[in-house]
Amino acid sequence: MKEALKEAKKALEEEEVPVGAVIVKNGKIIARAHNTKETSKDATCHAEILAIKKACKKLDSWRLLDCDMYVTLEPCPMCAGALINSRIKNLYIGTDDDKSGACGSVLNLLEDYKFNHKIKVDKYILKEECESLLKDFFKFLRERNKNEKKSV
Repeated sequence: MKEALKEAKKALEEEEVPVGAVIVKNGKIIARAHNTKETSKDATCHAEILAIKKACKKLDSWRLLDCDMYVTLEPCPMCAGALINSRIKNLYIGTDDDKSGACGSVLNLLEDYKFNHKIKVDKYILKEECESLLKDFFKFLRERNKNEKKSV
C-alpha cells in the first residue's frame, strides 16, 4: 500500500484526486498508476483502470490471474467491474469511498452479485494515511474555491 500511496501523491502534485493503485504478481509490482481524469479530460482515467491496462500489456493478457491490486480508495462501480473482468485475485483497499464506493460502502459489486469471478477483499490498509491524503486535498480545493469566489 505504501507504493500505492506514492502514486496517490503523484496525483496530488498534478491536482488530481489523490488515488493510487499498484498491481502485484508473485510479490513484484507489475503496474502502477494514479488518477489522471482531470489532466487527460477522460472520465475513465481512474488509477485502477490505468493500472489494469498497464498490467494487461505487461502480461500480454486481459486475464490478470494471480494478481493483487492495492488501491488507496475504494473502487467505484466502473473500476470494480474492471477488477472482476480482469480476474484480479485479491484487492487491498486503503479507505472507503462513502459517495461512490462499490466494494461495500455504497454497494458491493464484489460480493452481492453472482458474477463468474470472486475477488477477496481486505480493507483499511494504512487507512489513516490514505484518508488524510484525500481529506487534505478536498480541504485545499474548498479553500481555493472560496478564495477564488472572494476575488471575483
